[in-house]
Amino acid sequence: MYKKFIIKAALFVGSYRCSRVLDDLGMKSTSGKERIVQKSALLASPKSVELPKPLEEICESEMERKHVIGRIMTHVQRCLTGTFADNGFEWLLPVVFSQSTDPLWPDQNASIEKRVEVEIYGKTVRPTASMIIHKLVACSLVYPKLFVLSPNVRIEKRERAASGVHAYEFTQLDFEVRNATSEDIRRFVEGAVCELIVSVKQQLSNELFYLRAGHSLLTPSPPFGVYDREALEKEYGKEWESRMVFENDCPFWVTNLPREFYDFEDFEDGKWDNYDLFLPGYGEVLSGARREVEYEKLVGKMEKASVRKENYRVLLKLAEEGRLKPSAGAGIGLERLVGWIVEAKHVAEVQPFPRIPGTIYEL
Repeated sequence: MYKKFIIKAALFVGSYRCSRVLDDLGMKSTSGKERIVQKSALLASPKSVELPKPLEEICESEMERKHVIGRIMTHVQRCLTGTFADNGFEWLLPVVFSQSTDPLWPDQNASIEKRVEVEIYGKTVRPTASMIIHKLVACSLVYPKLFVLSPNVRIEKRERAASGVHAYEFTQLDFEVRNATSEDIRRFVEGAVCELIVSVKQQLSNELFYLRAGHSLLTPSPPFGVYDREALEKEYGKEWESRMVFENDCPFWVTNLPREFYDFEDFEDGKWDNYDLFLPGYGEVLSGARREVEYEKLVGKMEKASVRKENYRVLLKLAEEGRLKPSAGAGIGLERLVGWIVEAKHVAEVQPFPRIPGTIYEL
């Protein structure tokens, strides 16, 4: 298998060199900017995205590509978890079912078709939409710096399948740091992402060349750009996200995003102390924030958003007792990150068993 891969990589090298000759002759041009514009056009058309097939139905060449993507995914997880562990983070085990999980509301980008509930031992539980509540409790009581590879179940609306970046089940590297600021988290993430890209390019250069068809992967340099959401809306309107994603060549941050009750909101100026990381030509890959800890604010925001307080009794009890500690953190979508690295046409392409909104395979 590996020998066949090397031969294909060599063929790609020859093809790439040939394309450069054609470029010089003025016969065609495939600059990075043009590839981003082409992808933007593809994403704009729902019929243009070919949905990944189940593992047992893909052909030999697709199996080989899936195998090589697996190598990239393995390296990404090894590199990121190593970075977190080396920086004093404790690696926790994930939770799958819980009475308390992320409400995903109110969130302008939420698109949930159904909220799954099951009864276990006479109690109603839900699959974790994220481990945000567990992180806040664990970080406050036991682990000042923690991370977890968290399975997330979010039954997205069917039309999200065409976006190429949504899955109804995915994995986040969720982390939280006690007494950290938003700036602390952003700087740490920038270092981790840059270190990861350098490592992938150094150790898996042949795999990258094969998967990206000769397109180079830009190594970003910190600090990344930081933009306020309100300023972007004034300049670009409601379509600021797609404009920014396809007009930037480097990862960038967007702050001040109205979201769930646990993200810190300054009631005096109306600003939110939170942040999303966007990848060029791809989209959002991380969401995070400084957290709310005051009992009255948490209750007030829950009531305003019609969030059921009974689902968050432990969190509210800790806040009322003054035991909920200030923290900040985020969740990194592993499939989206790897999808960007390998130039996947659909995020489910990097999953061995695709989890595509609106599509259920047997496995």
